[in-house]
Amino acid sequence: MKRTYIVLIFLITLVGCNTISNKKASIYDYIPDQASIIATINDTESLETNINNNNFISGISKSSVYKNVSKKLNHLKYINTENPIIISFLKDDNDSLQFSISTKQINNLFLPDSFPNHKIETLKIENYSAKKITFNNEELYTIFKDSVAIAASSSKLLLSLLNQKKENKNLKKIINTIDKNKPISLVLSNTNNNLISSFFYSETLSYKNFSNYTSVDAVISQDEILFNGITKASDSSGKFINAFKNTIPQENELAKIAPNNCDGFLSFTFNSFSSFKSNLDRLNKKNDSTINTSLFDNIVEIGTIFSAENQAIVLNSIDVISTKDNLISEQNEVDTYRQIPIFEFSKPDLFETTFYPFIHYNNIDYYCVIEHFFVFAKDKETLENIIANYQNKTTLSSRDYYKNITKNLSNASSILQVLNNDKLKDLIDLNLNTHLETNFKDYKFSALQFVYDSHYAHLHGAIKKNKIKAEANAVTELLNIKLDADLLNNPQFVTNHRTKQKEIVVQDINNKLYLISNVGNILWKKQLNGPVLGNIEQIDIYKNGRLQLAFATPNRVYLLDRTGRDVTGYPLKFNDKITQPLSVFDYDKRKNYRLFVTQGKNVLLYDAKGKTVKGFKFSSAKNEINHQPQHIRIGNKDYIIIKTDKKLNILTRRGLTRVKVNSDIEFSNEAVFNYNNTFTTTTNDGKIVSIDQKGNVTTKPFNLSKNHHLATTTKTLVSQSENILNIKSKTLELDLGNYTKPKIFYLNDKIYVSVTDLQSQKVLLFDSQAKSIENFPVYGNSTIELDNIDKDANLEFITKGDSNNILLYEIN
Repeated sequence: MKRTYIVLIFLITLVGCNTISNKKASIYDYIPDQASIIATINDTESLETNINNNNFISGISKSSVYKNVSKKLNHLKYINTENPIIISFLKDDNDSLQFSISTKQINNLFLPDSFPNHKIETLKIENYSAKKITFNNEELYTIFKDSVAIAASSSKLLLSLLNQKKENKNLKKIINTIDKNKPISLVLSNTNNNLISSFFYSETLSYKNFSNYTSVDAVISQDEILFNGITKASDSSGKFINAFKNTIPQENELAKIAPNNCDGFLSFTFNSFSSFKSNLDRLNKKNDSTINTSLFDNIVEIGTIFSAENQAIVLNSIDVISTKDNLISEQNEVDTYRQIPIFEFSKPDLFETTFYPFIHYNNIDYYCVIEHFFVFAKDKETLENIIANYQNKTTLSSRDYYKNITKNLSNASSILQVLNNDKLKDLIDLNLNTHLETNFKDYKFSALQFVYDSHYAHLHGAIKKNKIKAEANAVTELLNIKLDADLLNNPQFVTNHRTKQKEIVVQDINNKLYLISNVGNILWKKQLNGPVLGNIEQIDIYKNGRLQLAFATPNRVYLLDRTGRDVTGYPLKFNDKITQPLSVFDYDKRKNYRLFVTQGKNVLLYDAKGKTVKGFKFSSAKNEINHQPQHIRIGNKDYIIIKTDKKLNILTRRGLTRVKVNSDIEFSNEAVFNYNNTFTTTTNDGKIVSIDQKGNVTTKPFNLSKNHHLATTTKTLVSQSENILNIKSKTLELDLGNYTKPKIFYLNDKIYVSVTDLQSQKVLLFDSQAKSIENFPVYGNSTIELDNIDKDANLEFITKGDSNNILLYEIN
């Protein structure tokens, strides 16, 4: 029985997550009038087996409430019966927790000899012979009556049970709805001293105002808790479950618009707004209203999406045109996000005034329209997050864990509440009046719904452990980070040498450089004197495992440490303009770095300490260098590549000619690649040119336009020309657009090829066979960086979002 205490506390917590068994009427005759929670344990052995490994329930055992109740109920472990046991909880006039127990009388029901340090006294309670059992300073008063064993935590409570004559017919009806085949059940009764605060993550929807009685049957297994039951309130009670009387539940669609990174949502539906509003006004004691509510005439679902301290209110319309017409006076467009207009809203208290207590939020300044959803929020950022997730198809409805948590629920319900583990914990803390240290991180989301039917509502819910099974290739937006100003360049990943994970570096148009953690924290900002040229490199100049950031701006070469401070001797300052990104080479992987600085036709060479390297023979080209210097290693030989429009210089480490190229070629400004052990690039007129290590030149027509791009690995060649993408021997004709240069990533023994259409703002990702990766394209406005940035096995990529934000996605 001792594990049963945990269940009982859990039941007190969530008001409806467990199961009940129907008992003979005689045992239910001895339920205190003021009982707030009535638990029927029908099969203690089965129950204990099922909950032994349930981490969710076990987590509740750490609370002070559990310890207090466990101490009070420590007698239970010595009850010897296979019959149903009813335990009723209530608070006395001093606000102290009291309880009573009733079960069928059998021989040896209590095993007092097994009580350590116990004391048993015989006494009279009125005309009844009773026993007082004291154990661990807790008292239990017991008596037998009409073949029923009755026990109570005080003699006063036991006496009231013995003298109880008036039958609670409503309670009896609700008890008759419980399932006798379940190991445990709860009946919640709305009393003057409720032990339950609320079913909902809401300050205004308390259980006291919500319903009179609730019964719950539950199935508890190792990884999940499923519960079903009913809730009922009399017409005269003024309880808000009756707001749905004479309405028909509609399909809850809020999950289709709720971002997967939200904390949860509360949705309520009706087929007739006028009926619902009439009920609600009566419950709120509103005789008439001067507020115009025509906006809601074609609305069948209203919901609140929770996100940290912010909320968004969503209207689900069955006639978008009419609903827009009712917002005709609210058409002041203040912004556009991903081609969706955002409008000002001038009636911030309309929703709270109309739908209290289901909505108690009045900070509404903006709204937007997404398909048939009208979304209102305090700030534009909340709307932007909802828009982004909707367009990226990363709403809750698309997630396997949401589908899993709701598969046992009805598609249509009057009320549907979905909470993530943090908000569920907050709800438990509220009901237990405590603070649990457990975070229930393995239980990603929970769901609870009420389906109104005639004079009562069905109740269904689920709490399930999130399976580690990944959603194959699902693409999730993890971060949407806004900078102080618009982005100047594309975000890229760098390595955190402490954690071995990736971080994000990006620059804004004010030349401010940002280092951002992979969870979105801005670690530092540094003001630079100009834009970063090309990619930022990382080196370890002290050879101690600590990495620095190396890069050039038009007049500086920077080397920054982990905290964003300049390394001693840096930045290097130049009067003449630097015209290409900084090139950093580590020939022998011994951290003897060489830094190549390009100024027009000239190349300057430095070591990691910023000192000029003497002895490099190549100092100037005949024409302007059109690409940053490159290092290619083929076999055991190093090749330094310096290219102009007219000449390809293939040099030794010392700057001497290693491969002489005798050919009259007009080179493009594309990079040179090691492809099939040749130096491969393109000509200005779109041909592929390959040069072997002896200087032999092969030119191949490739039908590339003047504005083309090339990328290769040693075995894979990718080209992009207008809307034609070639991957190896496969040709893809993409939609007409404005495409970025292709990028190749080799990760987890797999090749990925990416391009981004800047016109349609879509990131495309393909494998080496030119097949699109599942769930692409996604929204993006720049080339991407693809890598594994954290400790899990999933790949992440980063791209530019709108002008001043960066987006981090994960591919599961």
